[in-house]
Amino acid sequence: MALRIRLARFGAKKRPYYRIVVTNSESPRDGKFLEIVGSYDPRQDPAGIMVKDELLALWMSRGATPTDTVASLLKRRGAPPAAAAAD
Repeated sequence: MALRIRLARFGAKKRPYYRIVVTNSESPRDGKFLEIVGSYDPRQDPAGIMVKDELLALWMSRGATPTDTVASLLKRRGAPPAAAAAD
């Protein structure tokens, strides 16, 4: 079972809001997930990115890898040391 840190879409039509979740790589985008580690709101100016750094570091130490999109979001907000090591 490969763990991924990726975005799950929430919100209304044309008003997206995303949660950053840890999930099995085979799960659907908005399907079952293990834990919420943050959120991303692209409608704010600048875009709102909130991440629980201790949870992110815990899951990355357990082998979860971020998707390209999540990695770019983490880099944009200033990634913690655990996320920077994954690059």
